[in-house]
Amino acid sequence: MTKFPSLKQLHYLVTLYETRHFGEAAKLCFVSQSTLSSGIQNLEDLIGTRLIERDNKTLVFSAIGEDVVKRSREILARSQDLLEITKVSELPMHGNLRLGCIPTIAPFLLSELVKRVNNCFPDLNLLLREDTTANLLNALKHGELDILLLALPMDIGAMDSRIVGHDKFRMVLSRREAEKLKFPMRYRDLPDESVFLLDREHCLTDHAVSACRLTSNEKINPFAATSLHTLVQMVANGLGTTFIPQMAIDHGLLDNLDLVVVDPPGREAYREIGLVWRPTSSRSGTFEALASVVEELL
Repeated sequence: MTKFPSLKQLHYLVTLYETRHFGEAAKLCFVSQSTLSSGIQNLEDLIGTRLIERDNKTLVFSAIGEDVVKRSREILARSQDLLEITKVSELPMHGNLRLGCIPTIAPFLLSELVKRVNNCFPDLNLLLREDTTANLLNALKHGELDILLLALPMDIGAMDSRIVGHDKFRMVLSRREAEKLKFPMRYRDLPDESVFLLDREHCLTDHAVSACRLTSNEKINPFAATSLHTLVQMVANGLGTTFIPQMAIDHGLLDNLDLVVVDPPGREAYREIGLVWRPTSSRSGTFEALASVVEELL
């Protein structure tokens, strides 16, 4: 008869991987250090190979150990979905819901979303996390989050999604710079290196460049900002132009700044706003209800 690893053993391993410290991992798992160490040793014996290289000061996960951690996270996430089936089917809008959101949406939507959810579903508690798209998708895959609010299109793998709205891109210039240009504006009329964008870890950059059909790389400045607020301040000081989502403008990002807002050249440019979740999750009813709320807000 085949003997399988226990979920407890997999939890011990994943926690140790995240902390890289036996004592800290044991505290997080609410067990003694010897219990955690023994559980991982039993897991190694069951698998038939060492997953961790240990000495008195450091621990290093082997290549196989890294792979086992990855698969363990997926198993734990599916197990969590399994445990929620009965509870969620009876009370879909109750309990905690762990929502991840990207930085170019979170400041302009989450506050209103929380208020609306509190009014419509007082027994549903939103737990929020703001991070980059890549980090959020990784957390969703591993069961650390339940649902994501992202800008699409984006490679989300095998995840399920629902588009809940569109967010236009606008070009923002200082009034001084705008007076030098003819309108309707053409990209070729812009000085080289005059378009400022976010760091590439923010999906907004790829979405803006694609949606706005900016194909001239020589127009893009090599400097990359870390936030929309930084971009706006640079443009306000006459350094060039940038693309800003309409939702950020609607929520006052450009207030009290002498800036000109125009549509990008060519066709209407926008990003899609969507909710993303694991297809194995039992909370699809919860997610659909949340999607309807976000649609109303957008």
